[in-house]
Amino acid sequence: MTFTLTSADIRDGGVLPDAHVKALGDTSPQLSWSGAPEGTKSFAVTCYDPDAPTGSGFWHWTVANIPADVAELSAGAGAVGGANLPRGAVQGRTDYGEAGFGGAAPPPGHGPHRYIFTVFAVDVDHLPVSADNSGAVFGFNLHFHTLAKASITATYENIGE
Repeated sequence: MTFTLTSADIRDGGVLPDAHVKALGDTSPQLSWSGAPEGTKSFAVTCYDPDAPTGSGFWHWTVANIPADVAELSAGAGAVGGANLPRGAVQGRTDYGEAGFGGAAPPPGHGPHRYIFTVFAVDVDHLPVSADNSGAVFGFNLHFHTLAKASITATYENIGE
């Protein structure tokens, strides 16, 4: 079975809906996954913009320690404070500076940006990460504990009208 990520809110290769744009809705999308490999003990989810003009991209969301019996995050699960997340899950600090989902906000006229939503099947129950940790720290820990991953990429462009 193949590890897959799907969403009722975003389509792979599609345009990111306004609900997931910082200035228009700032809500994390619904995400579902299936086909996790044997040995999966938890999941993690990230949203990353590799096109941000920073030299290192931009982390819009990091979540780890999602229990292995969970296969979906509902829309809005990424609210600041984590009240809508499964018990035990932890959100990291985005590049906006707080722990929680931060929607798309590319600079006006910069062209389309890709927003890569990824779910990771993880081989440990808990990664040693906290709400104070950056996307780089989450990524470092995921590098050593990922069994499989699946992604959906959507684009958004701020045309600056």
